[in-house]
Amino acid sequence: MELQITWFVLWGVLWAVYFMLDGFVFGTGMLHNILARTDGEKRVLINTIGPVWDGNEVWLITAGGATFAAFPTTYALMFSYLYTALLLLLFSLIVRGVSFEFRGKLEGEGWKKAWDVAIQVSNFLPALLFGVAFGNIFKGLPMDAAGYQGSFISLLNPYGLLTGVLFVLLFTVHGALWLSVKTVGDLSARAKGIADKTWPALLVVAVAFLAYTKFATKLFDNYLANPILFVVPVIAVAALAGIRVLSAKGATLAAFAASCVTVLSVVATGVVGLFPNLIPSSIDPAYSLTIFNSSSSPYTLKIMTIVAFIFVPIVIIYKIWVYRVFRAPVTEEDVLGNKQAY
Repeated sequence: MELQITWFVLWGVLWAVYFMLDGFVFGTGMLHNILARTDGEKRVLINTIGPVWDGNEVWLITAGGATFAAFPTTYALMFSYLYTALLLLLFSLIVRGVSFEFRGKLEGEGWKKAWDVAIQVSNFLPALLFGVAFGNIFKGLPMDAAGYQGSFISLLNPYGLLTGVLFVLLFTVHGALWLSVKTVGDLSARAKGIADKTWPALLVVAVAFLAYTKFATKLFDNYLANPILFVVPVIAVAALAGIRVLSAKGATLAAFAASCVTVLSVVATGVVGLFPNLIPSSIDPAYSLTIFNSSSSPYTLKIMTIVAFIFVPIVIIYKIWVYRVFRAPVTEEDVLGNKQAY
């Protein structure tokens, strides 16, 4: 039981860190054609994430791998039930990686415009689809003894779409703040302006999400049973407010840090509310997939725990080193003077 809880916590941490890291990449991609006015600025935007975007995917692969190894039944049924949505998500992520790499391979205007559109769409779709997917997991899937009773269209319910919009706006603000830190001059100022203008919409959707969550899900049950857990959503609210306050003071790096905390705590709020479920059933709780009825054997979990405690810190240290090496803002002069740049 202890190992199952440990892996549930680690599972939640992996997803939270992934969204924190890849969230600003999604945001940068969604702003690609909105913020940048010239080809040089578009190259700057891509190069702010160029050294780190593919490394951020490690956390997605690890989260998926942890689900497969620790909770194989959940992994199998999730990929079966959400097959179409996850396939669209996979294709979007593939196109995203290709678009970053291929945009600068030829100098033709039509070529670059096509990949510019691909960059924006392939970052918007995963942000939306991840939100829709997690919204439906929070809400519960129509599962019974015969399996999944829904369809791809049924995933596009109001609560799922609202969660998708929340993710899109959250990552847009997150990406804009990243760009305000990683660029200079007018480009940095415009990025900060987009973050400031998007924040009120994010606040409205966040409030609507919390209100709707009370009626559409059972996420608040754990919080009401253990009021101390309310510290998690309180941190999320405080961090969200901190973005506004710090940005207004011109402390963009601190505002980005607050945005990181917001993403982490928003995901943590949902994960804490889910426990011990991984995928609740909206038909009957008896059919829910939990950490107890879908986990691997104790021996497997024990071996995985040892491996995780060895290699996860190594990955964290490596990621900190990478971000430190590439901490300097990116300028057009840097991009134009470097043949290895995107």
